[in-house]
Amino acid sequence: MAVSAGAATFKVPVHIVTGFLGSGKTTLIHSLIAQKPVDEKWAILVNEFGQIGIDQAMFDARDDVVIKGLPGGCLCCQLAFVLQAALVNLLARSKPDRVIIEPSGLGHPAGLLDLLRGEAFHEVVEVRDIIATLDPRRLDDTRARQHDTFRDQLDMADAVALTMLDQSTPAQLNAAHAFVAQRWPPRKWLHEAVHGELPIALLVRSGTAEASDISVPASHLQLAATPSLAGSFFDFPPPPGKPQRETGTSLGYTSKGLRWHPSERFDLDRLAAILGELPREARIKGVFHTNSGWKRLNRADGTLSVESSAWRQDSRLEVIVPETLTTLCSGLEASLTPCELTN
Repeated sequence: MAVSAGAATFKVPVHIVTGFLGSGKTTLIHSLIAQKPVDEKWAILVNEFGQIGIDQAMFDARDDVVIKGLPGGCLCCQLAFVLQAALVNLLARSKPDRVIIEPSGLGHPAGLLDLLRGEAFHEVVEVRDIIATLDPRRLDDTRARQHDTFRDQLDMADAVALTMLDQSTPAQLNAAHAFVAQRWPPRKWLHEAVHGELPIALLVRSGTAEASDISVPASHLQLAATPSLAGSFFDFPPPPGKPQRETGTSLGYTSKGLRWHPSERFDLDRLAAILGELPREARIKGVFHTNSGWKRLNRADGTLSVESSAWRQDSRLEVIVPETLTTLCSGLEASLTPCELTN
């Protein structure tokens, strides 16, 4: 509930960081967390299209940042009622000073905005400027450019952060600037997020969201008719030698998720080679126990990055591809076999 102090009423600021698949939302949020004021407690709600739930594992645990993963659909439709319950619980228990919500790359922000501005949260939270991440290379992809969600995410945004600059050509960057400049009304700001970094001042000094009146597309409304709690974040790993499998298809994309017991260890070079053989369009996120320690793997538009991870709960992988390319990933599970079992 809103916190009153004399005549003033404090509403928890909520920031939505939206953007299409692989556009650098999580990296941007990491950069903001690194700049967080020491006297603030933050809550991060991460929504995923896939069933396994990988994004929560992409954040390191810390006392002043609460991470909550909501896998298995998009917040605007399938998980709207789950989000409401999770947010109420989070505000009551953790009492954060600020909330950042990262919808799925295929999630439409209209339904999420309606929920946050609705009766349940009207006096509790204040939705600040909606930030959309845009990878300039995506404008070369006809499939993405013509996707309703891709266009609406940018049209509803109050501000835009250009990402993946080190992988974009000058021509692609110029085209992205021109594309954003054509949006009406004009965006409040356009920032080139070098290495995925966004100055925290753009977050904390943001105003109230002024999102355009955009309706949820019919494709999402159809999903909303069948809400489900499937895709909850699992507490117990599968037994050794018996990986867990989860698949899902909607909005023109298919997700395939796999989980392994934490005692099973993978060869990092072989793992990178196998994932490198998947179609360039495949969006890949994973956390693995490897012969080089625990590693986070992240691939967008064919570029794979590997970094150390504090995650130890299990090894898990999520691959999202356009439905037309699903068959090209059919042999993935058979290829991904652990190289040894640790004690």
